[in-house]
Order: sequence, then structure tokens, then C-alpha cells
Amino acid sequence: MHANPVSISLSSYGAEFVRQRGQEQFLDLLAAAGVTRVELREELFTRTPDAAALAAAIAARRLECLYSTPLELWTAQGVPAPQLVHKLETARALGAVALKVSLGHYQAGCDVAALAELLPAHGPLLLVENDQTAQGGRIEPLQQFFQRAEHLGLSLGMTFDIGNWQWQGEPAQHAARQLGRWVRYVHCKAVQRRADGRLAAVPPQAADLEDWAALMAEFSPGVVRAVEYPLVSDDLLALTRAHVHDLSRLGLCAIVSKEPSHA
Repeated sequence: MHANPVSISLSSYGAEFVRQRGQEQFLDLLAAAGVTRVELREELFTRTPDAAALAAAIAARRLECLYSTPLELWTAQGVPAPQLVHKLETARALGAVALKVSLGHYQAGCDVAALAELLPAHGPLLLVENDQTAQGGRIEPLQQFFQRAEHLGLSLGMTFDIGNWQWQGEPAQHAARQLGRWVRYVHCKAVQRRADGRLAAVPPQAADLEDWAALMAEFSPGVVRAVEYPLVSDDLLALTRAHVHDLSRLGLCAIVSKEPSHA
């Protein structure tokens, strides 16, 4: 039984720390920790990257790449974001298997068919995430969007952020049941309310890992799952390796239990 693939969102190491060092400086760490995919973050680049050189460095370490942008797919006017094509081109130049965006202001009247002309035939795959906003962090509009996209035969999928549902008071288990068939990537983070009343991402406890394992049963076996919570330590390699191990094990028991006995 192989462990499940794990990604690291580079924001996990702290925005300022990553900006100071450069995202490319974390590739050796990820490879040594047994990571499958690196999630590059557009907002953490301090200058336009040399896409070809960065893509080559990622490939040399046998890592997959996902490119994350804070772009909202649907504008407030209800049309696809005009920057989408450029973001997809950037993701392709980086060798990314997918581009991650948030839903934005999708409504029932939005022309989802218009996306067909914008999505590349041979990748990267467009992944739409539930974010922390009222427009993009609720189950209903996401479900409506994916149902419409599926009806039109569009090639796209969902990034399911486990923690983000709490910002809009949506239950993650219910979201997983409603949206699970479209999920291609899972962002993992536990959430804690701070003294000032605001919610913040935190590393998981044992109970969180148990809850996440239950959610994985709603998704396709072997879905890539990502660390998107703070990783802070004097020994980042050991810490990263430990969390990669924990996330890679999520869902293994469920898969084993479904396999027929050959005794």
C-alpha cells in the first residue's frame, strides 16, 4: 500500500520568510521531506520569476507543481475574470499541472459556457477553491457552478479547503458530501479562534486528523492533499517530514477496508 500524495503550500512557511528567501529555495527541503507537489503562490513572488528556470528546478527534483493565484474566477459583474488566460499561461510556463483560483461572484445567470473558450485543452487543469468570503466560501453557489460546468462538459475541478468553511459557518462534512465528486485537491488546515475573535489556521491535533480522514472518504482515492497551516521550527525538514507522513496516511484505512479479501 502506497501512501497518498502530499503537497506543501509554500505559504505554510510564513509569507515574509518565503518572500525573503525565494520560493525556489524551498524545493530541496520539499524533495527531502517526501513531498509530491509544490504549491507556488503568486502573492509570494517579489518579482516576476524566470518561469523556465523555476520549472526546470522543480522537474529536476521530481516534484509536481501547482500555481496558486488569488484571482476570483467570476467578477462582480458576473463574467469570467479577464486575467484568467494570463494566469493559465503563467501556470503552463511553470510546468504546473493545475491553476488554483477562487470562485468569486458566481450567480445562476453567469455564462459558464464562456469558460470553454478560455480553458486549455491540454492543461493546466483549472481548480476552483472555496475561500473565506461570503461569495466564494458557501456550499450552494459552488455546487451550482460545478453542476453547470459538469453539464457543459468543462474540464475543471475543485480545491476543497477543509478549514475555510468555518469562515462562513458551513459544515465541512456536509460540504464534502455535496461537492466531493468534483474534488481534485484538498487543502488541509485546522482553525482556531484567537483572543481577538478572529479565526486563524493552525496545525492539526489528533482529533483534526481523524476528522480529515473521514472527509477523505468522500473524495476520489489518492487525492492530493496539501499542508496549508503554519510550519515553524528550527528543524523544518523534520517538521515537514512529520506532517507529510501524517497527511499521507489519511484515508488509507478506508481504502484498505474497501479492498476485497484474497485470503
